Amino acid sequence: MKRVSILLFLIISLTSYAQNERVVMGAESTNEYFPLIQNKRVAVISNHTGMVRDEHLVDMLVREKHNVTAIFSPEHGFRGDADAGEHVSSSVDEKTGIAIRSLYDGIAGKPSKESMQLFDVLVFDIQDVGLRFYTYYITMVKLMDACAEYNKKMIILDRPNPNGHYVDGPILDMKHKSGVGWLPIPVVHGMTLGELALMTNGEGWLPSSRKCDITVVKCKNYSHQTLYQLPLAPSPNLPNMKSIYLYPSTCLFEGTPVSLGRGTTFPFQVYGHPNMKGYTFTFTPKSIPGAKNPPLLNKLCYGVDLRNVSDEEIFENKFDLSYVIDAYNNLKMGDKFFQPFFEKLVGVDYIRKMIIAGKSADEIKLMWKDDVAKFKKQRTPYLLYHE
Repeated sequence: MKRVSILLFLIISLTSYAQNERVVMGAESTNEYFPLIQNKRVAVISNHTGMVRDEHLVDMLVREKHNVTAIFSPEHGFRGDADAGEHVSSSVDEKTGIAIRSLYDGIAGKPSKESMQLFDVLVFDIQDVGLRFYTYYITMVKLMDACAEYNKKMIILDRPNPNGHYVDGPILDMKHKSGVGWLPIPVVHGMTLGELALMTNGEGWLPSSRKCDITVVKCKNYSHQTLYQLPLAPSPNLPNMKSIYLYPSTCLFEGTPVSLGRGTTFPFQVYGHPNMKGYTFTFTPKSIPGAKNPPLLNKLCYGVDLRNVSDEEIFENKFDLSYVIDAYNNLKMGDKFFQPFFEKLVGVDYIRKMIIAGKSADEIKLMWKDDVAKFKKQRTPYLLYHE
């Protein structure tokens, strides 16, 4: 009987510990932001990832009788089913009847004056994956600028960064600024969106050094070493944690003729091309939801399956150019291997040149070592979570 009691005590203690250690999303700390939106017209910028436990943020706010007057929808749409880069137009959320406004109906990719006049407070809640070319942070920064311009408050409900345990890659040369690279940050910045918003304000990165009135509602039980597992796929082509961990490195194939598996069930986890030699692994990109017209559609590709690469190896190699170098050497296309989009992704000129010159991934990585050290020091005042 005594042994049973001890066992029960251990089970209860472990359960309690697990509950205490669960990462709590910013959206769950309603006591911190409900007072800020009380009796205000509220706009929400979110998508399918904006879940508060088992309920969507918008549904919860409506249930709690807050006055939600507009929803803004980023890339991939409010329900997360649009292709990358697909224009997301205005519509209506069928469940609540609230108007979904386009983010792009105004000037410079920002909401129109009409849209900005629909609300007093903008609540931002989107799951990010921590990459310079993953566009949700750009949406956030543009909305910070719009809110600063129209004197609106912005509340950021923070979420963990699944790639938040390291910083790697070159800092964006701003001559390559684009829709997949907006701020002078490394490829892997290691920050949450809340931290990045604070840095954007603090470093004067908004146009005309405007400042946005922001409140960040922090996560709880989270540090930068927390390997947070996303409960939902953040976008159609990042279906699992392996794709999210490989994404910093395999996304570079978007700037080459090589497929990274869009149009398969394992995007960002493979790479291949019809003319690659010496590989037995094959895949054929098809038209599927989230990848209606993928590169190399219906063409048999030979290449490499990265699904069995361990997470530990990915973490050790970080932003890894070896996959791109392997495909470059195999296809023997010379400079034609690289498309202009490649520089938009890597953010600097020297990587293409060094690959063509035959340099190894480790040799090229030394080029951005100082960038990483500089950025980590620069970001320190804005960190909300322990490194």
